[in-house]
Amino acid sequence: MTFDIITIFPKIFDSYFKESIIKRASEKKLIKVNVHNLRDFTSDKHRKVDDKPYGGGPGMVFKIEPLARALNFILKNGKKGKTAVVLFSPAGKQFNGKIAGKFAGNYNRLILICGRYEGIDERVKKVVSDFGFKIMELSIGPYVLTGGELPAMVLVDAVSRQIKGVLGKEESLEEKRNGVGAPVYTRPEVFEHKGKKYRVPKVLLSGAHKKIEEWRRELTRTHKTTY
Repeated sequence: MTFDIITIFPKIFDSYFKESIIKRASEKKLIKVNVHNLRDFTSDKHRKVDDKPYGGGPGMVFKIEPLARALNFILKNGKKGKTAVVLFSPAGKQFNGKIAGKFAGNYNRLILICGRYEGIDERVKKVVSDFGFKIMELSIGPYVLTGGELPAMVLVDAVSRQIKGVLGKEESLEEKRNGVGAPVYTRPEVFEHKGKKYRVPKVLLSGAHKKIEEWRRELTRTHKTTY
């Protein structure tokens, strides 16, 4: 899976993508993350990527020209295959595990556009359709962020972990094993804090794997966590 991220703050991604599971997945060539600085696709000496909105109003809007050049560069130089283009927007469909699974299973390239300011020139959707794709607008929650960089990290992480080999074992996927929300415990068996003793549930010490799985499924169900 290849992720192409279009942003004006490329260094934001360094610390996260160069650590832990994402780093190992990149080293194993299970995923590839390309971060493209939108300013590299400007044509003026000030490398300007935004301008005032037509019709008035506060803030600035991402210009269409550098975005079109960036998309052309990525699609022209990338390998052919199943590609999806994502625009992060507070008005977009809320991203979830089901969408992450579809991305991991149905695509081998995701182009992620990180918006900023008051938004992106609406004509970017026409540009994407000229390349033969439909842009997908996504949000990671019912709130507004200052930009699409954090959502891009969330998406890369959520999709990558569903790619075979990234977690080492497919059983490591909580959503496929017990569902999200199943409580977990480790040593010591008895933990003392402020005069109280907190014990690991007996069922987990029983060795009865069937009962343990039933216990976990029931607790997951009562947490009302769905995926």
